[in-house]
Amino acid sequence: MTKIDRRAMIAASGAALLLPSALRAQPRAEAFSWEGLVARAQQLARARYADTPAHPGAARVDYDALHAARFRDDRTLWGDLPGDTGVRFFPLSNTAPQPVQIAIVERGQATPLRYDPAMFDAPAGNAVAALGPDAGFAGFRIMNARRDGDWLSFIGASYFRAPSPQKQFGLSARAIAINTSLGKEEFPRFTHFWLERTGDSSVTIYALLDGTSIAGAYRFVSSLGADGVRQDVTAALFPRTAIPELGLMPMTSMFWYDQANRVQGTDWRPEIHDSDLLSIASADGTAHARPLVNPSAPLVSAFAERDPRGFGLLQRDRDFDHYQDDGVYYDRRPSLWATPARPLGPGEVRLYAFPTDSEYTDNVAAYWTPAVAVRPGRRIDARYRLDWSAATAPASTGLAVVQNIWRGRGGEAGSDRLVVDFSGVAAGSTPDIWSDIKGGTLLKSAGYPVLGKAGCYRVVLDLRRNGAGSADIRLQLRAGNRAFSEYVHYPVGA
Repeated sequence: MTKIDRRAMIAASGAALLLPSALRAQPRAEAFSWEGLVARAQQLARARYADTPAHPGAARVDYDALHAARFRDDRTLWGDLPGDTGVRFFPLSNTAPQPVQIAIVERGQATPLRYDPAMFDAPAGNAVAALGPDAGFAGFRIMNARRDGDWLSFIGASYFRAPSPQKQFGLSARAIAINTSLGKEEFPRFTHFWLERTGDSSVTIYALLDGTSIAGAYRFVSSLGADGVRQDVTAALFPRTAIPELGLMPMTSMFWYDQANRVQGTDWRPEIHDSDLLSIASADGTAHARPLVNPSAPLVSAFAERDPRGFGLLQRDRDFDHYQDDGVYYDRRPSLWATPARPLGPGEVRLYAFPTDSEYTDNVAAYWTPAVAVRPGRRIDARYRLDWSAATAPASTGLAVVQNIWRGRGGEAGSDRLVVDFSGVAAGSTPDIWSDIKGGTLLKSAGYPVLGKAGCYRVVLDLRRNGAGSADIRLQLRAGNRAFSEYVHYPVGA
């Protein structure tokens, strides 16, 4: 997975770029429909891929230039209408140098929008102002009713993201992931967008995807509610070539360090991460929890599933004291959960991570990989829902969940200790501890309620790894043969 410069993305999200009302109406309206977009994507896939060239002036639009550029606040698209669907636009930059085409859909007609440098207020000599009249847009964002923040943005390749209900951005989603864990990742990009206002706090976004190996049509029915942003996604994909690893419902995040691997952190803050856990809901009701780690080398974890109910990257730890960040508030970062709208069949939920030594690099990706081989000419349909929220677990299963993990030296020389705290354990419960270790030997285990912490049950495992490699631990609290907790997967020494 290619590194994503988080500093530049945050700057782009903060640039208030608004469309002047004079550009809302253009004379070239055309009929538009979802079926027509799907047909266009299918036809596109039959032709050889032709990449959109980067704008020659975009390389000069750096972080500072992007941050300094502003539009007049009265020029938000739909800004004169009530609700949370005002739209503002991003200029090209050195991190998003390829223009996208954007149109507005009303009553089945699509009207293109034309870029105009006069829409910007920028200091003299600013590189944004020098882009020229035909530069084009890099993307867009959907504003809240007060126009002092946004609740959805699309910019760069096929990336998009939404904040938590606490209005804090974090991880991103993507339309598709291709060969992410194979060392030769491809980044198809949205080349065209169509925006349709569907309510005071809702908008439908249509997008045309194009890339070397695939083309596709996407529809995002997006709405803002009290619990966060919800998106119902429909996609029709048309591969041009065979794709060794296709990732559907992909999401991308950052994990530098937490209390379990504090030695990796060179910053003063105790923890820095956008997400801390991969959660998977299996068809049989099993709940899997894979806490994130910052590995010493690229690491792939694959979870074989058939018709999973969903999966997501969660920010489970929401205690400010654990982060002490009063600037970007990692305790407020959103969790993202993907729910298939129909059975997926066999495949794998894959988690890919590579090493990072800063908070500006997205180094974690999770996605669904179908077991069926991806061949050219074979249409792939996908339907799913994305929920951006403050949730720390998927829909309640009644199971105890992982709350915190610590690592350290075990009681014997050369051994490791893993401490896992579960929350949601009823007082007086004495669950059994089931564990399994691959690449190591369990030396001892213990479990007990933590005094003064209601519902907290602590499990302590001492193990010895086989050599210098890592050991994969599986752990679950059980009551007889019944699951009492999430099924925990953790790589020690990765």
